[in-house]
Amino acid sequence: MLDLKLIRQEPDWAKTKLAARGIKGEEIDELLSLDQERRNLLAETEELKAKRNQVSADIAKMKRNKEDASAEIAAMREVGQKIGALDKQLADTDAKVKYILVRLPNFPDDSAPVSLDEKDAREERKWGNIPDFGFTPKPHWEIGENLGILDFENAAKVSGSRFVYYRGSGARLERAVYNFMLDQHYAEGYTEVLPPYLVNNDSMFGTGQFPKFVGDSYTVTNEDSDLTLIPTAEVPLVNYYRDSIIDADKLPIYVTALSPAFRSEAGSAGRDTRGLIRMHQFNKVEMVKITKPEDSWNELEKLTANAESLLQKLGLAYHVITLATGDASFTSAKTYDLEVWLPAQDTYREISSCSNCTDFQARRAQIRYRDDNGKLQYAHTLNGSGLAVGRTVAAILENYQNEDGTVTIPEVLVPYMGGQTKITPEN
Repeated sequence: MLDLKLIRQEPDWAKTKLAARGIKGEEIDELLSLDQERRNLLAETEELKAKRNQVSADIAKMKRNKEDASAEIAAMREVGQKIGALDKQLADTDAKVKYILVRLPNFPDDSAPVSLDEKDAREERKWGNIPDFGFTPKPHWEIGENLGILDFENAAKVSGSRFVYYRGSGARLERAVYNFMLDQHYAEGYTEVLPPYLVNNDSMFGTGQFPKFVGDSYTVTNEDSDLTLIPTAEVPLVNYYRDSIIDADKLPIYVTALSPAFRSEAGSAGRDTRGLIRMHQFNKVEMVKITKPEDSWNELEKLTANAESLLQKLGLAYHVITLATGDASFTSAKTYDLEVWLPAQDTYREISSCSNCTDFQARRAQIRYRDDNGKLQYAHTLNGSGLAVGRTVAAILENYQNEDGTVTIPEVLVPYMGGQTKITPEN
């Protein structure tokens, strides 16, 4: 959530920043108008409450002196009615302010390309060689189906579109990939966490999914409460620290988790309808950092390097781009996307997003620490995919395919596959 005080102090700056995210200046004007109305109401209410306190004191004194206080009592009753009406108006105005404020995205960092078009992302660097097969490469879903390790047809029968069964060496490859990732992150200083997969509304609000993106989630409703299936392990990892004051000497905090991710993909109709790229359920290894503000930008570079090292060890060509301001996530001030090369599509596709959310999530979730002067400050939160497991499997199948339809196992995964070096057709 944005700092309303900062918007109030620097309205033109705030409008310029949020225009880069597609927010119209009129929305900021409305927010500030409501904020001023709220402050006026608050001042009027406080003045009347002070008057009521004075009248109450006067009445008590008059009663002690056996004086007639009926006029003062009537006046106090009238003041009380005005306060009640103002309190209701103040609550309504507060709700209107919050409605707008919680739906505004984070301010973009100055280093992000200013554009509402995703095509204006800036390429930062490339790594690896694009494979030259000497034959026409097949898409991963065709490879997987031919090998008998991916079954989309029966998954559609059981669950619907955009679900998959991994079978045999396919299931083992998925497990090898995420175990490899977790081991790498553990070696890099991350604490491994096995989080809940269902979270409450406060948690979804804390990391910015609610209320703006309710339609993108799967919510389980019962008579006691509503719980939502997590769209990413970022939600339970960040919210672990919700409503907390962290000891400054414990920062930065590094945590990582493997979890399923559940997404309705409501806004992606017709996109990536085949294969593992855009699923309703998929596994993902997530990295989360909680840092002091002065450390967060350096930690973003390190976080991105952690994700890159996985692709390098897997021998998968990729590039790193900085997303344009209009394409970054709701909570992000700056996002690096890692896009892996997919030969059948002859292009790079996203496999990881690494973001600095600055104090945006910390304000929503009340994650704070005490600085050297003992003053409470909001922490900065960062998150990154390390990596999306299904997309990594897709990249391995396409980049390590052989002309005879088999797939060579990347060397770094062979120990995780029990020494298996090639995937051949399953029975």
